[in-house]
Amino acid sequence: MPAPIALFAALAALDTLGVALDDPILKWATKPLLAPVLVLYLLRATGRRHGPVLIGLGFATAGDIALLIPGPVAFATGLGLFLGAQICWTTAFVRAGAVAHLAARRTLLACYLALWAGAMVALAPALRPALAAALGLYGLVLVAMAATAHVLGPRAAWGGAVFVLSDLLIGLGAAGVDFPGRSLLVMPTYALALGLIVTAFAGHGVRARTPAPVETPAPS
Repeated sequence: MPAPIALFAALAALDTLGVALDDPILKWATKPLLAPVLVLYLLRATGRRHGPVLIGLGFATAGDIALLIPGPVAFATGLGLFLGAQICWTTAFVRAGAVAHLAARRTLLACYLALWAGAMVALAPALRPALAAALGLYGLVLVAMAATAHVLGPRAAWGGAVFVLSDLLIGLGAAGVDFPGRSLLVMPTYALALGLIVTAFAGHGVRARTPAPVETPAPS
């Protein structure tokens, strides 16, 4: 396992522990470092080849910090920053050929759109109109990211799906819907989603840089 990924896993575990213990010091010491460690990993693996992914991780870093601050203003700021992150990652998937990939998989896109619509119908009545509109916009971009992620294969596809799950857990909390372990599940699912998406791009970059084998002509 590459050292940055091992560090990322350790930080994610410690941050989850911080959530479980409701320890703000541990959460502040770990959560803001998650995305920067993945930036280091992706730069080492592919250089600056995946610029939109790196920019998205920058948005995620700022969003993670904003969401550590209590209050509706910080939540709205974090939501806006993660909207920027999702747009960046969707852009990267589109650059990798996601539009043509999804054109032959319209059922997949329809399923994600149905999930988004169902979640909004269920949650919107419990939200203030402005927050419902903001979450609706964010959710639409989120499912677009998750659908386009399939272009890089199962690892990225699972990353997109787990990201939807993680943010759905946050949406449930915003709507006042809670159950045991909900808040504790947010961070490990978020970290897993980030890790899967970034390592998928790292592998894609390696494959893209690997030269095709040169055939040696048979002796005459």
